Amino acid sequence: MINVKDHHTEYLFDPWDHLGPKRRKLLDTSWAGVFRTYLLGKLPVGRIARHYDESQGRPTKELYTILGALILQQLHDLSDPGVTRAVAFNIDWQYALDITGNSDTSTYVSERSLRRYRRILIDEGLDRELFETLTDSLIDSFGVDTARQRLDSTYIRSNMRILGRVGIFSSTIRKFLKKLRRSSAKLYAVLPDSRFKERYLTKDSERLFSQVKPSEASTKLHDLANDLLYLVELYRTSDRVRKLAEYRLLERVLDECCIVTDSGTELRVELTPSDTIPPDSLQNPSDPDAGYDSHKGSGYQAQIMETYQDNKQDGATIPNLITHVDVEPAHIHDSHALQPAIDATTKRGRQPGELVCDSHYGSDDNVQRAAAKEVDVIAPIQGNPHVHGITLAHFDIDPVTHFVIRCPESHAPLQVCRTRKTRLRATFKKDVCASCARRNDCPVQPGSRAFYLRYDDKMLRLAQRRAAEQTKDFKDRYRWRAGVESTMSHLKADVGMARLRVRGLASVRFAIMLKALGLNILRCANALVLLCVRFMSQLRDSRALLCLLTSYLYRFCYLW
Repeated sequence: MINVKDHHTEYLFDPWDHLGPKRRKLLDTSWAGVFRTYLLGKLPVGRIARHYDESQGRPTKELYTILGALILQQLHDLSDPGVTRAVAFNIDWQYALDITGNSDTSTYVSERSLRRYRRILIDEGLDRELFETLTDSLIDSFGVDTARQRLDSTYIRSNMRILGRVGIFSSTIRKFLKKLRRSSAKLYAVLPDSRFKERYLTKDSERLFSQVKPSEASTKLHDLANDLLYLVELYRTSDRVRKLAEYRLLERVLDECCIVTDSGTELRVELTPSDTIPPDSLQNPSDPDAGYDSHKGSGYQAQIMETYQDNKQDGATIPNLITHVDVEPAHIHDSHALQPAIDATTKRGRQPGELVCDSHYGSDDNVQRAAAKEVDVIAPIQGNPHVHGITLAHFDIDPVTHFVIRCPESHAPLQVCRTRKTRLRATFKKDVCASCARRNDCPVQPGSRAFYLRYDDKMLRLAQRRAAEQTKDFKDRYRWRAGVESTMSHLKADVGMARLRVRGLASVRFAIMLKALGLNILRCANALVLLCVRFMSQLRDSRALLCLLTSYLYRFCYLW
């Protein structure tokens, strides 16, 4: 039976009047007040309610309470027991969730309930809807301008151990053997005891593979690869075993980290060179979705896009809010994240007019696609800035046809034509270019009959962008990108995003989405406090002015 409290109708008598005006003001200007005032009534409880019958069965937990508690859990980076105690005894949580009763039914949420409702949210994909819906509400309520935004990524570690190849091989085999022992005792019984059961499933088996000397690593890896191949081939014909996720992990490790060759009547296995192992290979059997990046490490990365204010007067009371979050394995390059971020915010009407990001996002294709969507991407170009002292940007070029008009030495070309759809060629006099003092620094190359400048539309755009990077206007606009590093720091220090308690892409995405929403709530609460301080300062100034005018009026009346 569905249990939903009406949080939209005002109380006839305020149940929080007993706190007094000072404590009530502290609550109203804190994260609890922001959540209660702007977000509680907008929680999509209907998406959870459809999993339960309206009139039959035991009553559910109050759906606004349980859904709000799962959001606040990520805001405060609490474990499930911590959430249970916070809902039961913490007045901030009770005020934020509008819990006015004192019974166990109102103030107690079990750990089992938290796990069950969290699974519903993850299966429904509600993490993104929660983040987008509630963030849009904060943007509207606090008057945040989304015309200027910045984008960057940060590395995230799930609750998994970082393993080498020995650890990956042994953990995958051990995980499969434990699952096989539980699911099919008959198939497990055919394994040799000395080779597998005593080697991988005893108390000292984990220590056996965790303390391998560097000199013995190659031999140990070869033995593990042989065991891996033996298990895969032994159960390849068993449909029951092939359906196990643990068996598919065995096949995955064998395919990614080993090379199987047919030598006569038997198969032989060799280790794949470490530099050829794909970055999306298995990092830990407990978290098969994680990826690997040589710069960041094993795990995940979060793409974060947020607003920024360049008006110092409004910057204190208008918060910078995260407008887009996406989570992906660590091996995916940042360049793939720009277009989805623009599309996601455009769909909600929160698209930026100006997007500042680093060079990983600033490829020519990304800039052109963003420009077609009326988004100006401010990003430097990767790579060596100058091959020659003179670049295409130093030539006078027609902005419409892209034809060269004259070179930096004011010499006009004999002919300019398109050799292909996007490629152009400018022809210069041979004697003029041969005697030019800047010939060694010029991209014009000698030919049999003349000197030629060969370029295309992309080369021209990149040259013009490189020239623009040296201007004061570009540096003035690009300097705002550095502020996103502060956001990454706050996400990791304030809401615990550096190391998560969960594993798997779905659970990691759920946690990061709600943590980003939690940081938005904290920033709005900080803006409320600053707004209140500014109001009180203005009020004090107004009182002082009123007192001064009153004293002058009194003196005037007395003298008169």
